[in-house]
Amino acid sequence: MSLTVISTGWPKLTRVFLCPCVLLFATAVNGQIQVDLKFKRLQYIAYEPVVATLRITNLAGRDIELQDANGQSWLGFEVTGNEGQPIAPLNGDNPQPPLKIEAGQRVTRQIDLAPLYPVHDFGAYHVRTHVYFADLAKFFYSGTGVFEVTDARPIWQQTVGIPTGAAASGDVRTYSLLTNRFPDHTSLYVRVQDKDTGVVYATYSLGRAIAFEQPQAEIDRANQLHVLHCAAPHAWSYSRIGLNGQLLEHSSFMETKTRPRLVHPGNGEVAVRGGLIETPAQTSRSTAPKLSARPPGLPKED
Repeated sequence: MSLTVISTGWPKLTRVFLCPCVLLFATAVNGQIQVDLKFKRLQYIAYEPVVATLRITNLAGRDIELQDANGQSWLGFEVTGNEGQPIAPLNGDNPQPPLKIEAGQRVTRQIDLAPLYPVHDFGAYHVRTHVYFADLAKFFYSGTGVFEVTDARPIWQQTVGIPTGAAASGDVRTYSLLTNRFPDHTSLYVRVQDKDTGVVYATYSLGRAIAFEQPQAEIDRANQLHVLHCAAPHAWSYSRIGLNGQLLEHSSFMETKTRPRLVHPGNGEVAVRGGLIETPAQTSRSTAPKLSARPPGLPKED
């Protein structure tokens, strides 16, 4: 379980029909420790990261240290499905490093639930987190947060082989571009998977997209995917995606006298021609989604 300190500042939530209570932090005040839980939005695409944000506030009147004790992890989640059925973690062993919190202080943590729980099936999920304080042998609980998992509309797909000499040479990958309409915008998604084994390597958003502008997609000689899509009026976004779903490059272009377009200049390469680059190409390996596999027993995607 990866824990990362983040700053507070929340984007506008969508799909408010699920549960009005999730418009605010799901909060439970139980004396010495206050635990708050929030999701960035209410709707997620199957296999994309589902990031929960936790706030833990020390109200004990003294410095405390949260740590695993007697086989009990100090941090845990309770996840239930559409019909109230409990969702078991994919791996029951998720030890946490100790966390010290000074008196009156609040810490914020960000946790991706997708690698921890099988939350890829369509439907609504309810999540509550608990903190175990070993000094008092007591649990402190957050309120319940809700999110919905759905899937996006496929608009383009291409299956490619793994080039000779690569680590997984001989396997294949299927790139898919999908769109999803939120109440206030449309997003373009990329998915990378092996349909033969059912493994989904990555699913994530490439950003907002203008719905009536068809994205451009090209494959280079290394069988990496290049995508150019219209992100806003006269603004275009370029992305290069690796065979395991890594976001290798990202940059932005503005229309000038010509629109940006993907071209093959030779030697099997792919490049952007036209327009004016606004944000130079940057690598994004450190922020690329982690590898995730479909839970066993689920049917393969068509």
